Amino acid sequence: MPLFQLHPDYPDVFPPTDQALDSPPGLLAVGGDLEPRRLLAAYRAGVFPWFNEGEPVLWWSPPERCVLPAERLHVARRFARWLRSCPWEISVDQDFDAVMAGCAEPRKHQQGTWIGPEMRAAYGRLHAAGYAHSIEVRDQGELIGGLYGVSLAGVYYAESMYSQRPQASKVALLALCRQWQAWGLSLIDVQMETAHLRSLGAVCVSRGQFEQMLAQALSLPAPTSPWSHTWSQPTAARAIFSRRGEETADVV
Repeated sequence: MPLFQLHPDYPDVFPPTDQALDSPPGLLAVGGDLEPRRLLAAYRAGVFPWFNEGEPVLWWSPPERCVLPAERLHVARRFARWLRSCPWEISVDQDFDAVMAGCAEPRKHQQGTWIGPEMRAAYGRLHAAGYAHSIEVRDQGELIGGLYGVSLAGVYYAESMYSQRPQASKVALLALCRQWQAWGLSLIDVQMETAHLRSLGAVCVSRGQFEQMLAQALSLPAPTSPWSHTWSQPTAARAIFSRRGEETADVV
């Protein structure tokens, strides 16, 4: 089956996800652009862009999807004890561009990055439109980690996270889960499975299961309070994570 070519004049049109290729697994379509209307249509369909700079835009719907229900996040006992005295501060949407830049830095044993200038510009536009949000982690004012993603109705699509200090990205993810639960929401899409995400409580579901979860989440009302009001000023992590009774058995 030939790969579906997106038409520049129809930004809302994506092929059925069951037409995704078996090899490479989940590749669904090619082309189009990264303007907000097309990106939001893709996310509503359970599709996301992933390509290297200099390549055409590639769109994916993997046969298995990794999700992290907010209430399932594992907090190891030692980590929970450390959080109660953690000196770091957490903020939301205070420095979206810097978080994207941190996520774009090549990782160890990795050449290059998929978060090139085109992707950074595209998600910057989504952020300006109120759909993309970042969580920042700071130590004495220095940005040391964070995450960014896209929020639609009752689902948060976590695109990437990074750490300049051990545990910084985990603190950002825990802050996201805490706030998502506070809003009465659950579904966080983390796309691809890793050992680290599994250790935090992420699970893999089939494409069909994910699309059912997604349809339910998209039917829910979006958070009523603006993201910018969540932590309008950097807030001490220990103030957010000070509640007892959340500890689980130690995890890897």
